[in-house]
Amino acid sequence: MDTVPYLIFLGTALAVALILLNREFASPIIAIFSRWLRWIVLSMAFAYLAQSFGWSGRPFWVLATTFFLAWFLLETLYNWLAVTALSRSDIPLFPRFSRNVSGLEWPMQKRVTWIRDWLHENDFRKSQALEADLGMDLRIRSCVYDNPDRTIRLQVIFIPSRSGMVSACCSFLSQTASGARLITDNLFLPFGGFYPENWQVVRCPWRRSPTSLLHLHQKRLKSVREEVSPIETDPVDDMNHQQAVLERVNTDLGFLIPAHLRDEHGKITWEGRYRVWKEVWLLSYFGATNRY
Repeated sequence: MDTVPYLIFLGTALAVALILLNREFASPIIAIFSRWLRWIVLSMAFAYLAQSFGWSGRPFWVLATTFFLAWFLLETLYNWLAVTALSRSDIPLFPRFSRNVSGLEWPMQKRVTWIRDWLHENDFRKSQALEADLGMDLRIRSCVYDNPDRTIRLQVIFIPSRSGMVSACCSFLSQTASGARLITDNLFLPFGGFYPENWQVVRCPWRRSPTSLLHLHQKRLKSVREEVSPIETDPVDDMNHQQAVLERVNTDLGFLIPAHLRDEHGKITWEGRYRVWKEVWLLSYFGATNRY
């Protein structure tokens, strides 16, 4: 017990340092370690207080484990309520994109703008800037780039954080002669839904380097047994078509409630809410996504 207060103090100091660090970098990897550390430190702190004030005579680690599980239940309830609120909100799950003509394409943050130099070094050429209105003054902005032979299309997606910083995620896309779509991305936003049968999606939230993600995508392309076709479609038209396909597939497979019933029941079915809730947990604490 003598060392417990020091462990709690050191853990608290490190947790605060990680929170401050992540305000600068908005890294999902730092956020994962910060959440685990916060969970463990709070469990130890409550257990120490319970034993110090005589609230319980149980051993310290029994109390710490109890509070650890209690935190799990509280966050489970919070996440479930958040998913339910999303289902009832006006935020579209598959928003429609338009061309970004505002001139505000890339955030002016050094840890994001270096990707533009990487794009130039790897011969990716800008095709179009897009944006989607989510309502409540929320917008998603992205830029679309193609490699010289147009066999790989890259979408750089900018995701704002609560601190005001922006994270950049990458999504590489290729398509085969038969119409199959190969997608390799490092998005860390929960999805939980279904993909069309001809989509082969690999999500790697831990791979924050576009170089590493591109190498993985190229490796996947080499394993394809059919010809990879150039992508000639207009980015905004292709994006909106695929968003419509995703909405239709997820409605047919029971993730989304049919459109005419959404005012009464919300957008996401109970099974769909469970899938989103599960992916929120996996992403928040393990940087992993659902695998069905």
